[in-house]
Amino acid sequence: MLILFFKPFKIGDVIEAQGYMGKVVEIQIFVTVLLTYDNEKIIIPNGALSNGCVKNKFAEPTRRVDIEFGISYSDDVLKAREVLMGVLNSYELVLKDEAKQPVVHVSQHGDSHIGMLVWAWVDSENYWPVYFGLYERVKIAFDKENITIPFPQRDVHIHQFPGK
Repeated sequence: MLILFFKPFKIGDVIEAQGYMGKVVEIQIFVTVLLTYDNEKIIIPNGALSNGCVKNKFAEPTRRVDIEFGISYSDDVLKAREVLMGVLNSYELVLKDEAKQPVVHVSQHGDSHIGMLVWAWVDSENYWPVYFGLYERVKIAFDKENITIPFPQRDVHIHQFPGK
């Protein structure tokens, strides 16, 4: 009854709850029915929804896409930021109004890379196209500008002992 009374989500909303994410297709007295992105039907008891955390993924008109891209320690951080900002500024689905400017931060000095965190505001319905589109656009831009996306590597040293 709490779900029906307080209405933390409505039919058509995409929610994450009880370890599942999907579009709300039915809200009944005892259960809520979700349809996942890969078309599985998930039935969650409303009691569990009332007593747990529910994320309404697209309740707001805009969302921020957060993606970290790694660059090599030998690459120029300022050039990488410039390339990333170029990708963001040329992507028509990324919002560029005064309050929601795209941003690039140096986010970490990792074991094998410098982390470059991208924040891009989008209309909620464009979240997934931009999320996946940025990976492709950044890879193409980095390749064009010779910026390396590092990957873990191991050096193996073989020692041979005399008499063995």
